[in-house]
Amino acid sequence: MIKISNVTKRFGKLSVLNDISLDVNQGEVISIIGPSGSGKSTLLRCLVNLEEIDQGLIEVQGKTGMVFQSFNLFPHKTVLENIIEAPIIVKKMKREDAIILAEELLIKVDLLDKKDSYPSQISGGQKQRVAIARALAMKPEILLFDEPTSALDPELVGEVLSVIKELAKDKMTLLIVTHEMGFAREVSDRVIFMDQGKIVADSDPEEFFTNPNNVRIRLFLNKILK
Repeated sequence: MIKISNVTKRFGKLSVLNDISLDVNQGEVISIIGPSGSGKSTLLRCLVNLEEIDQGLIEVQGKTGMVFQSFNLFPHKTVLENIIEAPIIVKKMKREDAIILAEELLIKVDLLDKKDSYPSQISGGQKQRVAIARALAMKPEILLFDEPTSALDPELVGEVLSVIKELAKDKMTLLIVTHEMGFAREVSDRVIFMDQGKIVADSDPEEFFTNPNNVRIRLFLNKILK
């Protein structure tokens, strides 16, 4: 579904991605972890053309949606209006059909009762679940998550992760930048570890967490799993 070949991305003189290559197969769930500033979010942004690469090639088969850590909902629109906006404007879907789709997705993320609420009236976890429903409304084959729980209070993290787990069960192709190690271990087919703009490891989650063969990874896990 995704083929990344020798990709380099610079911001001025700072090289944020250094000769990255990665293949993602249909239905795979891949967690991307690593320290802040390692290029994880930039990699996702390059996949959806929010950033232009300086070298290399990115090939994506199928539509791609993205869920951001800060939700990015339209504050002046209701939950329902947030979800129907893109299908109506971009896909020229009839409003009544878009509403039916939106309500189905709100049932999926357990928020149908909030369809007439505004973002300011719902919790952070609920906002993120709306953001997931909004991304799904465009019927993407691939969904990217950029630290979907990092802006949430700890007690709200579980409700968002459970929605992502359901998508994983549905065999949707998912790339997830996350700091939730238990979640990454449970749902991932592969774990990618990035450091200083490079992929340091690409391995089975069980092997990654129980027997990391790289000193940098061991140091990172020791810090984050304390």
